[in-house]
Amino acid sequence: MTQGQRLLARWLSRNEPEPPPVAALLPTGNALQLLLDDRGRVVQIHGALNHGLTPVKEGAEPKLLLDYLMPGSTQALEGTPAQWTGQMIDLDFRGADQQVLRTRGWVQPQAEGWLLQVIDISDLQRDSQQARVNAHNSDLIHSIGQQLRQCDMARLPAVMLEALQQVAEHWRVPGMALALRTDTHLGWRLYSAYHAFDTPQLWTTGQTLGTALDGLNECAPIPVSAKQADNQWLISLFGNAEGLLVPFRDQSGASAWLLLGFYSAPSGGAQTSVRDWLQVCATIAGPLQDRLRAQHYEQQRERMEALQGLLGTGWWEWLQTTRQMQLAPQLSASLLPALESVSLSREAWLALFHPADRDEISSGFTALLEQGTPLLLCARVHQPQGTEPAQWYRIQGQVLGKGAGRRIVGFMLDVSDIKNQQLQAAAAQARLGNVIARSPAVIYVQRYVEGALVPEFFSESLQPLLGLGLDDCSGSALIERIHPDDREHYLERTRQLLREGSARGRYRLRDQQGNYHWLLDEAKLLRDDLGLPVEAVGLWLDVTEATEVAERVRHSEERYRILVEDSPAMICRYLPDLTLTFGNRPLANYLECAPEQLPGINLASWLSQEQHEAFLQRMASLTPELPVSTAEISLQLPGREHAWWVWSDRGIFDGQGQLLEIQAVARDNTEVRRSQQQLTHGAKMATLGEMATGLAHEINQPLNVMRMAIVNVLKRLSNGDVQIDYLQEKLTRIDAQIQRAARVVDHMRVFGRRSEIEQQLFNPAQSLEGTLALLGEGLRGKGVEIRSDGLNCSVHVRGHTDQLEQVLINLLVNARDALLSKCETDRDFKPWIALSSERAGNCVRLWVQDNGGGIDPRLLERIFEPFFTTKPVGVGTGLGLSVSYGIIDNMGGRLSVSNTEHGARFCVELPVVDEG
Repeated sequence: MTQGQRLLARWLSRNEPEPPPVAALLPTGNALQLLLDDRGRVVQIHGALNHGLTPVKEGAEPKLLLDYLMPGSTQALEGTPAQWTGQMIDLDFRGADQQVLRTRGWVQPQAEGWLLQVIDISDLQRDSQQARVNAHNSDLIHSIGQQLRQCDMARLPAVMLEALQQVAEHWRVPGMALALRTDTHLGWRLYSAYHAFDTPQLWTTGQTLGTALDGLNECAPIPVSAKQADNQWLISLFGNAEGLLVPFRDQSGASAWLLLGFYSAPSGGAQTSVRDWLQVCATIAGPLQDRLRAQHYEQQRERMEALQGLLGTGWWEWLQTTRQMQLAPQLSASLLPALESVSLSREAWLALFHPADRDEISSGFTALLEQGTPLLLCARVHQPQGTEPAQWYRIQGQVLGKGAGRRIVGFMLDVSDIKNQQLQAAAAQARLGNVIARSPAVIYVQRYVEGALVPEFFSESLQPLLGLGLDDCSGSALIERIHPDDREHYLERTRQLLREGSARGRYRLRDQQGNYHWLLDEAKLLRDDLGLPVEAVGLWLDVTEATEVAERVRHSEERYRILVEDSPAMICRYLPDLTLTFGNRPLANYLECAPEQLPGINLASWLSQEQHEAFLQRMASLTPELPVSTAEISLQLPGREHAWWVWSDRGIFDGQGQLLEIQAVARDNTEVRRSQQQLTHGAKMATLGEMATGLAHEINQPLNVMRMAIVNVLKRLSNGDVQIDYLQEKLTRIDAQIQRAARVVDHMRVFGRRSEIEQQLFNPAQSLEGTLALLGEGLRGKGVEIRSDGLNCSVHVRGHTDQLEQVLINLLVNARDALLSKCETDRDFKPWIALSSERAGNCVRLWVQDNGGGIDPRLLERIFEPFFTTKPVGVGTGLGLSVSYGIIDNMGGRLSVSNTEHGARFCVELPVVDEG
């Protein structure tokens, strides 16, 4: 540096009060001199830096100094040059190509003007700005490092993402991610990834990168560009855009990579250098990996402690200086929960174990201390008066190091489960051997020799069972003892055993006394690692008695099968869903199919909806205590009329009372049912016959009224005195009588029709009304009073309305006959019949009562017997009350009779059906 430059530097640093002389500044190579007039106009320009400024032309009007400066630097030039002296001035000149020349200088008098002497200070400003940027960067990086070191472990991922965002926003990097090395085969994985909102997303947090980063240079940042074709995987990782890979190395090599996306590598003049990015990567990755390693070590420690606690294991070390046995806390807690210290003397340590094992432990431990022989043994913990299973430990120890660094360490592992299982297995094996020796089954081993199985071993039970030994079954002696009829079966058993590896068979074997025994033979072939046969292991079980019993059972079953097949009754079995599983031949013949076609048929297909519901309800009532039920069912078989069967069920239950299957016996009752229907219909026709006189009166009554009305109309017509009102009245009366007669005839036609097959729901009031419609007028015509108060029945019963009406008509006709018979002997007698109804719980009662004097008490018990009658010979059939009793019984009700103070009283009681 020249003398002038030194002077200038001291003055620029404000260490000198006055500027140096001009002569000292002229040799400087970065100086600029401008000669100014009193108004501040530039007259001349000299110096090495004048090439960037506009030169002053001769004869031209000089420009003001302000015209050469950038707008921001004109604030220091207020007034004239005389006012600028004595102060340092920073000026920014407008150079060529829009370049800015940053200078610092002073103004001093020069001849008749003023000399402005400045030097270039661009490098000084650039260094100052770089220093400020570096200080700001250092503060930011230090702050990020502090956050990563001090944040909670649960917030570490979020803090890491915030750190990447701060770095990316500060250095204007669109995308940034941090990749860490994993301990698995996945290689590298992105721990955190950030991208600006207006930038395509290149990476995601948790993304695996494989092992491709392992082959990169770990010492310097690696720029990435689509122009590079040597690493297509890396280019695709950065989305074919520019980027930068910054490594972080620790003592084990590259352990982290900082990925900068959509970012150009820094050039030599950039503010952020390669060293800066290395520092940023180290600041982010270093604390993060320290925290992750600490977490990993803590988790490893926790897992180790948990494992030691679960296994009841832990380390131990013999401290030679203190001659104490130091135990892991988990181990001491497992050995003796009340143990306060984890350091014991040798004697106290040995006292922890069972007295029977202490000598072995002491001897092995001594050999470990003196000769260095590894210690390996199992011992029991001493449990005075303990009732729990023994606690076993596997004790192992070894010598580490030599000389002064010699250490004796080991571990103790709780092997109680394994050891106790071994002891139990040994005891079980001994018991099994004893059982085999005393078992009635014979266990044998046959050795495989050149394609044949040769007897090699028989258990001791062979002698008491068959009186034979191994020599009696060797060679061809065994095949000779097998029954001739079973030898081919035995040879096939051997071939199957060699072919499939297992065989099961039954054959007869002759004992020492010449008697044959049925043996159940089960064998399995054992093979070696190459799959070649080695030996066959099996057992013989004497099943002679069971076989003979089974044979007797088979013959018995055959007899029962013949009995079932030849039975005249229809026998079947079905599941709770009414699917047949078996049916005998009579049932198949009835259904015109083969017996093997019956399984799979569902009984519900032959039942109506009402019959099906009643069937299921009856099955639901079966219990193990009351497994039997009997009912009459109606079936609609394909192509036939209704069939009636008397059906008896018996439920079969398992041990928990669950219904498994039902076996049933059925008898065809169709003909009897039809006879009953014909008898009922015949009784109905007989009732109609008895009602003929009353019905004739019922019909003649409206006919007489109509005849009299017509005669009156004809007389009026002959006299010519006919009024419209009179004629309309007579015709209306005639029409009403015609409707009355039509109703009687229609009801007779409905009543005389055969009843429906299926019972229906109906209101019993309908039968009461129909009965009164047929017999009411006839009874009144004979002088019988009808009392019918309280007949409103708002209930429903199941049955046939015409049959109930037939019962009521029969009761009214019998009452009428009894009353008329009494009228013949007593002229003052006033007969009456009372009909009433009432609801009693789940039943409805219909009462028919008269004042005819009642029935002889001696005849009350026989009143409902068929063909029994109290009427004179030739009057009545004696079937009316019997048929009526059967009708009410089929409806699930009851018909009864009693005497009152006035006469007989009949009661029809029917169960009420809930329509819901």
